[in-house]
Amino acid sequence: MAAAELLKFENVVAGYGKETILHGLSFAVPRGAMTTVIGPNGAGKSTAFKAAFGMLAVRSGRILFEDREITNRAPRELIGEGICYVPQGRNIFPELSVLHNLEFGGVAAPKGTDLKARIEAVMDRFAVLRRKARHQASTLSGGEQKILEIARGLLLQPRLMLIDEPSIGLSPLLVEELFALLRELRKGGITLLMIEQNAKRALENSDYGVVLELGRMRLQDSARAILSDPRIGQLFLGGGLSA
Repeated sequence: MAAAELLKFENVVAGYGKETILHGLSFAVPRGAMTTVIGPNGAGKSTAFKAAFGMLAVRSGRILFEDREITNRAPRELIGEGICYVPQGRNIFPELSVLHNLEFGGVAAPKGTDLKARIEAVMDRFAVLRRKARHQASTLSGGEQKILEIARGLLLQPRLMLIDEPSIGLSPLLVEELFALLRELRKGGITLLMIEQNAKRALENSDYGVVLELGRMRLQDSARAILSDPRIGQLFLGGGLSA
């Protein structure tokens, strides 16, 4: 199993100021799969992503990527390693065109990258971005803006994509389209690690699931096994996860 692990947390402790959020968090992300992290508010889900992407200092413990330690590496260095992060909410330049958003998104690509060719490839993949390349990004629908965010990440040719709450603000139809896109990315060889408010829908589309509670990993299993575990409903109702 170790050979199949792409990303690994080992006893990670992290937080903000004097507040500790992650209390010795340990879990592994299988290569080439879609893994969803679930848990109640305050469980440490987004904090774990920020720690993995170098946006939050790890106080102790290690984070490994392909068996190499990346603990407290800068985000730009991690992009060079093949990791990208699509944060929660809308993270675009609304007054700029779709094309300019893509060009800015590619600034972090390694030196020597043929950015123009990568943008063309991304627009070939997402027809809506080519069709609306000259439109202001603010005129895109919520689903189209999320596609734009993901497309900017793909310009970096990641091996691992961290996606935080991708379906926020999307209609049920657009949520279905979003998950179809994520499944396509997984089939293309990108490992996906996702936080999603719609835990049931996300797990239905995932290979694996990780359950966090109070900054610790409480359960890691196949997505199907977690979906069928009666304790999960108890956790989200505030009762805590029983042994």
